[in-house]
Amino acid sequence: MREPTLKHFILQQRVLELYRQAVRATRSIPDPAARRETIVWIRSEFERNRHLHDVTAIEDKIAAGRRELKQILPVVALP
Repeated sequence: MREPTLKHFILQQRVLELYRQAVRATRSIPDPAARRETIVWIRSEFERNRHLHDVTAIEDKIAAGRRELKQILPVVALP
């Protein structure tokens, strides 16, 4: 693997921000079991893409994650 660039560190922060927003958005789910399942699913999606190092692929996944989050939990106000 190549050395991470400044862009990688910036994207890492954006990914963490998206993850936190997704987990916070689950607070609106009234059923605790459904909320836990949703958090487990969110975590698994992020873990599944952990191996990505290509900047373009990471940016695409962030955009797709935002779209998906808006579809699943429309109450979320994402920037």
